[in-house]
Amino acid sequence: MSVTGLDKDLDNLTLTLIADFAAPVERVWRLWSDPRQLERWWGPPSYPATVEEHDLTPGGDVTYFMTGPEGDKYRGWWRVTSVDAPTSLEFTDGFADADGEPNPDMPTTTNRVTFTERDGGTRMEMRAVFDTRQHMEQLTTMGMEEGLREAVGQMDGLLAG
Repeated sequence: MSVTGLDKDLDNLTLTLIADFAAPVERVWRLWSDPRQLERWWGPPSYPATVEEHDLTPGGDVTYFMTGPEGDKYRGWWRVTSVDAPTSLEFTDGFADADGEPNPDMPTTTNRVTFTERDGGTRMEMRAVFDTRQHMEQLTTMGMEEGLREAVGQMDGLLAG
């Protein structure tokens, strides 16, 4: 498994995942920039994603839904704020209602993903910043940490294939 660290910082309201891959930066970047590859790992294995819209430009949107084991659909969205391909991506991530509209009753996170060359491969750092401690606790209770670890853990198989 490529996930080498997952750090929850309650004082700074951040959750940071570090993963190291034996693949070049450009290849790891494609797991984010290609919607068909993104949907093969975004979400835990038992909740596969389907990407509906994928615009990785500042101001662009990514919309998706995850399908649970019972067929239930859970919708989400990103609003892209910054892209410096293939080294970084920033976006706000949130939940959506059944129609795909952002759900204002659910927390959002501000995310920064960086890709750096390391030991002939790539280090990916994903940092989520929460608006409040309550939001951080709510998403942690919903399984965000384990879900993120499981989702990123699927990237190894895609990079090997």
